[in-house]
Amino acid sequence: MNIGRTARDVTAILAIALICAGIAVSPALERIHGLSIDLLTALRWEMFGRRHDPTASPAVVVAIDEESYRTAPFKGSPTLTWTGEFGRVLGAVLEGGAKVVGFDIVIPTSIEQSEIPFGEGMLGDKVRGFDRDFLRALSTGAASGKVVLGEVLGGDRPSQGQRIAVRQQQNIRPLNTFTDSDDTVRRVPLTFTVNGTRLPGMALELASRALNAAPEFGSDGTIALAGYKIPAKVPNTMTVNFEGGSDDIPTFSFADLRSCALKNDKDYFKRAFDGKVVILGTVLDGEDRRLTSKRFATGIEGARAAHCTSDDKPVTASFRRSSIAGVYIHATAVNNLVQRDAAIELGKLPSFLIAALVAVLAAVAAFLFRPLGAVAAYAVLTAVGLVDAIVAFQHELVVVPIIEPFLAGLAALTATVGYRFIVADKDRRLLQKSFGLYLAPDVINGMLRSNKLPELGGETRNVTVFFSDIEGFSLIAEKMSPDGLMSLMNEYLSEMTDIIEGHGGYVDKYIGDSIVAVFGAPADDHDHAANAARAALDCCRRLAELNRDSATFRECKLAQRIGINSGEALVGNFGSRRRFNYSVMSDAVNLASRLEGANKFYGTTIIASEATVALAGDTFAWRELDAVRVKGRTQALKIYELVATAAQLTASQQAPLAEYARGLAHWRAGEFDVAARCFERTAKEDRPASIFLDRAKEQLGKAPGGDWDPIRKLQEK
Repeated sequence: MNIGRTARDVTAILAIALICAGIAVSPALERIHGLSIDLLTALRWEMFGRRHDPTASPAVVVAIDEESYRTAPFKGSPTLTWTGEFGRVLGAVLEGGAKVVGFDIVIPTSIEQSEIPFGEGMLGDKVRGFDRDFLRALSTGAASGKVVLGEVLGGDRPSQGQRIAVRQQQNIRPLNTFTDSDDTVRRVPLTFTVNGTRLPGMALELASRALNAAPEFGSDGTIALAGYKIPAKVPNTMTVNFEGGSDDIPTFSFADLRSCALKNDKDYFKRAFDGKVVILGTVLDGEDRRLTSKRFATGIEGARAAHCTSDDKPVTASFRRSSIAGVYIHATAVNNLVQRDAAIELGKLPSFLIAALVAVLAAVAAFLFRPLGAVAAYAVLTAVGLVDAIVAFQHELVVVPIIEPFLAGLAALTATVGYRFIVADKDRRLLQKSFGLYLAPDVINGMLRSNKLPELGGETRNVTVFFSDIEGFSLIAEKMSPDGLMSLMNEYLSEMTDIIEGHGGYVDKYIGDSIVAVFGAPADDHDHAANAARAALDCCRRLAELNRDSATFRECKLAQRIGINSGEALVGNFGSRRRFNYSVMSDAVNLASRLEGANKFYGTTIIASEATVALAGDTFAWRELDAVRVKGRTQALKIYELVATAAQLTASQQAPLAEYARGLAHWRAGEFDVAARCFERTAKEDRPASIFLDRAKEQLGKAPGGDWDPIRKLQEK
């Protein structure tokens, strides 16, 4: 049966884990899959900072930024009229040693083509030749393979004059990006098919020309550049490995470069652009901005590269955005290709296996621990896995999925908790509920942990035995109806049992109105004597409350007697092979019973043995009652009344106790007259003093002889 339940639970855990992992990596949750690389990019940036020195960036950006739009002669002028200055800056950049210049902007028309009436003719006719300098610069750069214009497939294309200047499609490449289902750019297409011809995208084209190496297309769909096999989870794309912050791509303001070109500062252009891939694009607050996998690690963008003209200051955005200018997507892709550090995403199968592993671990934690413990264990597992993923991304460029495993693990943990509640723990709860009426909780828990039923046998332990009885129970039983007696006893025994168990005791058995309990077994308890003493005091206090307040006790007030003894005892399962109980056996139990009975003679409520007093210590107020010899024992035993805790002992209680102690000392010394006087002072209020007063008077006039024994023999129980 145990084997069957174990196999059932293992199968359930595996099924839950696999189902949760399958759902986590399924297309149904496609919109959140990209969050893994987004979070890893941000966390890597926070943990490790910048990976590369920006000055060593293969790509730089020439930004048409806010500064450009606010600087003469561009202020108030449409971009269509900037072509002459584009040509001026393009020529200076190429002369400065740039390997290749790419245009991330598209100028689809020319002012020379304007048909707006102007004077006696058209505006285009009046400004014929306006783009000449720009077209010459394009033609010169294209002739040496150092200029690449951009176009948007299905959208804008460069004007006819620009296309002719750069020799048509030979130097025109698509700018299109790959957008995930959540409108976030995480990859760039590597190639496109245009008019039946396979052409590299802008990033691959610029990197190819910078490295002077043509892309290599494998028969399996892979693409390599200069020996670097470009990783691609999605075919024909590259996952962009963005840096955090905003300083990773050096950015120059177009307006400043135009001023620098007018000054003919060739040294500046040489320092800034020699050996670089230059991309011209817009860096504006509201134009061509895209969400990318850098969205949680962006910075305040701006042209922070050293200015050529000291009188010009860059104008930057005033706040950080989650989007970035589109030109930085291509610039980062070029850097990834040249530096060979594109992000490596795992495929569906590895992602599923990782998610399944985390889900299994989460399900196992939920099955083995309580819910809060399982959540804590899962939190630790998540933290460790997250750190490992960040380190792997930093050093190996591998994007280990973190969202899918986290969701799979969380779902598996929740589902397993539900499974435990509905199925697995149903038997356990039934067993605990059923056996809890007969066995100690620790015995049941041990049985559940070991998957074994209790067996005969026991062990020797040092314990404290608690024995209580109701005074005059036989007379009470005669006067009450059976139903009334049952109600009375059930309430009494329930209240007393709760107190005993609340102090760590285990109720061994009920013998009619008697309670036999043990402290120190089955659960280990080094303070078993003190806990038994506290339980005894609380039982007396609670019984007084019941006599005063309970409707059940209204017609019959109860009084109880309690005996407490500590010593070695055999505890375990006793009985026959087919029927047994967890119990305690030893002379310590018998002595506790005798001490309970001694209360009848001394008129007390709680009597403890000398062994219990020694273990419980001075936390309690004890009164040494007498030295007795019980039936079946030859050795004398000092017995003590438990009066209260030491902190609760009142001054009115202390005086009679001190007087009793003096009388007892004189009694044992044979000074009966002095002892009688001591006992007489409190005899009216104190039953033990009254008993000793009678005993002392009997001995008055008698000298203690050789047969006189101060030790009382208790023959009755």
